[in-house]
Amino acid sequence: MANESGSGNGQQTTKAVYPLPVFCFKVTLTLEGFKQGEAFFKSVSGLKYETEVVDVKVGGINDTTLKLVGSTKWSNIVLKRGFTGDATLLQWRESWLVGVGKKAEYPLVRASGSIQQFDTSLTKCVAQWNFVRAWPVKWECSELDASKNEVAIETLELAHEGLKLEPPKK
Repeated sequence: MANESGSGNGQQTTKAVYPLPVFCFKVTLTLEGFKQGEAFFKSVSGLKYETEVVDVKVGGINDTTLKLVGSTKWSNIVLKRGFTGDATLLQWRESWLVGVGKKAEYPLVRASGSIQQFDTSLTKCVAQWNFVRAWPVKWECSELDASKNEVAIETLELAHEGLKLEPPKK
């Protein structure tokens, strides 16, 4: 979507493309039993995981400790965007506060989804991470301060059970 501005008195017309190129991460969520949704975010973090190392001392072997593979821990995914007033993500988070057996729009529904990183023209996906069985553990809106010239930032944190980097589609 393009937006033109200018006063018509010889000033140069500028075109803005929305979403702005700085928002080059598209997140698609598929809630089980509900429709799929997508949103653009300015920042995505938590794309990491680590595997625990289990030290084992073996009787009779005193010069070393065996290093065995333990469980894998997935970091929470943190998504940030300018606050738009759309309450969909907040409603999903609030449904987890309501609990089982209560009436909620999204009753304890986990989501699978993808995070796509686009080039600055927003036409080519350069990387995609897929995650499974995510649920919202935290929602936050940044400080609202009328004395500052800042955009309110909405933050959503997702716990999940797996993350995989997919090769870019050509």
